[in-house]
Amino acid sequence: MKVFRITVAVAAFAVFAILAQTQTRPAASGAAQPQARPAAGPANIAVIDSSAFSDEKAGIARVMNAMRQIEAKFQPLRNELRGMRDRLNTMRADIQKKQAIQDAKMTAQQAEEAERLDVQIKRKAEDAQASYQKESLALLEPLQRDIGNALNAYAQAKNISLLIDVNRVPVVYAANSLDITKDFIAEYNRTHPATGAPARP
Repeated sequence: MKVFRITVAVAAFAVFAILAQTQTRPAASGAAQPQARPAAGPANIAVIDSSAFSDEKAGIARVMNAMRQIEAKFQPLRNELRGMRDRLNTMRADIQKKQAIQDAKMTAQQAEEAERLDVQIKRKAEDAQASYQKESLALLEPLQRDIGNALNAYAQAKNISLLIDVNRVPVVYAANSLDITKDFIAEYNRTHPATGAPARP
């Protein structure tokens, strides 16, 4: 698992809603002038790319530590599955070579044995995938929540009124000056060192 996403709830029309607030319609000639309202201030918009949080070199240290922890836990199981697949491939290759020169009954028995191993591999792989997802969720969910809280605090401190995650919302163009990804990651790594981690719920 090499993808970590932080959810930032942003509706696509929000930008247009903010811009629409700054527009005024010309008054019709002879009509009574409505009471003037104070003009809305310019929106402070920024973008962030949450996919960079899991970058091995420049990402969030706590995220990478969590990823490495999960990978290390499941590496023995991956090795076991790889060994089982190698054994299955060897069995099938052996059947292929000998089926023309050995008894058909023996070939059928070997094929059944290979089929049983194939089913065993598939079941073990499915169980491993389910366990991997469960462990990943348990470890990353509190971390994702912690990063979300830090991101909210960062946006408020920087007076950002609209923050868009370009990893989740398609953006045609954004000036580099709007991208806060590197600055936020540096700030989070400084205030949330890798040695610490949010407690599991």
